[in-house]
Amino acid sequence: MGERVLVLGAGIAGLSTALALGGSGREVTILDRDPPPPETSADEAFESWERKGVGHVRHSHAFLARLHMIIRDNYPELMQDLLAAGCREIRFHENMPADRQAEYVPAPGDDDMTILTSRRTTLELVMRRYVARQKNVTFVTSTLVRSLITEKFGDAVIVRGVVAEDANGSREIRADIVVDAGGKNSQAIEWLREGGLPIDEESAPAGIVYFTRHYRLHDGKDEPARSKVPGAGDLGYIKYGLFPADNRCFSITLAVPEIEMEIRRAVVRPEIFDAICAELPGIADWTSPEYSEPKSKVFGMGELWQRWRHMVKDGKPLALNFFPLGDTVIRTNPLYGRGCSFAAVQAHVLRDVLDKTSDPQARAVEFHATVESELRPYYNDMGKQDAMAIRRSANALDPDYTPDFKARLGKSFLEDGMMVAVRADLPLLRAFMRGFHMVDRPGKWLKNPANIAKVLYYWGRGKKRNAEYYPPKLGPGRSAMLKKLGLSATADFERFKAAA
Repeated sequence: MGERVLVLGAGIAGLSTALALGGSGREVTILDRDPPPPETSADEAFESWERKGVGHVRHSHAFLARLHMIIRDNYPELMQDLLAAGCREIRFHENMPADRQAEYVPAPGDDDMTILTSRRTTLELVMRRYVARQKNVTFVTSTLVRSLITEKFGDAVIVRGVVAEDANGSREIRADIVVDAGGKNSQAIEWLREGGLPIDEESAPAGIVYFTRHYRLHDGKDEPARSKVPGAGDLGYIKYGLFPADNRCFSITLAVPEIEMEIRRAVVRPEIFDAICAELPGIADWTSPEYSEPKSKVFGMGELWQRWRHMVKDGKPLALNFFPLGDTVIRTNPLYGRGCSFAAVQAHVLRDVLDKTSDPQARAVEFHATVESELRPYYNDMGKQDAMAIRRSANALDPDYTPDFKARLGKSFLEDGMMVAVRADLPLLRAFMRGFHMVDRPGKWLKNPANIAKVLYYWGRGKKRNAEYYPPKLGPGRSAMLKKLGLSATADFERFKAAA
């Protein structure tokens, strides 16, 4: 084919693009604003690799099943490299509630719900080394993109390359295809807008702020035994997640509603972060000094939005030979862990479209239409969940809030019907998790009448008969936690009320 492809950005989206296109006979050049990774270990990469272009590189990460399947089925040597570096496969039954694992019987498709987990720096380091070994892929590091090279094509533009800058000055780099994988900080779409392209955007706040700290198990210490209390949960005023990683490392992420200013201000202090973890039974043993020691500060990440940018208007593409993917064009709440999978899916859609036709307009239309078909259901589902979580967190601040009948009914159906049924019924759990992992469409399991019947059955049984299927208490209530931390339980409500 011989096309020259220029990829802007060497994060997961850029590396996924190189994976997908590297074996297609095209010449792929990856421009990275950051210096190359260290040549030694995963630990050194975590400690010293400068990744200003990927601000969330030291937050918790896991590759959901959809991305694990892409690597497993298409790049077996890469999978071997990842496992050899200490990355871990966590299989479906290992993520089941501890008290249900004894009854597990393998079924077809269970292997398709395997998570790949490690520190993000390790995932990138190994992927990058694999990609760099491909004979037609070249990395150009410590290079900033300053502008796009474009020419008018009717109401659209054709992108011909970029103007880049490194220590030696500026130069033009031209290509047949430009892929913008620069992430949320990429300026390329803004440059196109400044040039007159009416690129529309839909967006909504995620409503949370992320805080992550990394730990390592002491030598000679095994991971704490899994219990009935899950390693991830939602207390309303805070969400938590445990992420086993490579080489005896793990991380904890605490996601705090934006409105919870008291906790947000305090949790960046390591002693407060650890004090919160100590109050959460699902992760308390992991962060106990008996088992592990902290290996990082507390990393914060805010300004989280869900966003979809539209590169086609009235059925016509706005930019030709230019394909934004990953966070550049679609951002989602990292709570759901789908960003890396979204990027990989888009990269492989791009490969298929480029192989199918050489017509620039047909390529652009089909790429964006296919991405819309593949990812829109998950995007909409996450947006609905974010909106509900924002409302719940605001209501939680008000000591006088009383939910109406509709709200109580919806809460009961979710907590006493759906989630109880999923915990109680293994086939239902499978169906639910296939949607979560992007193996099936979200909500597909609820379109099956037999599954709805199961949910209604457990809902109708009542709490007493379903008692064994409820998780234990995940942690203290909001007032109790804030009191334990020496924080005010009413200050945020007073601020919220004054702002309203």
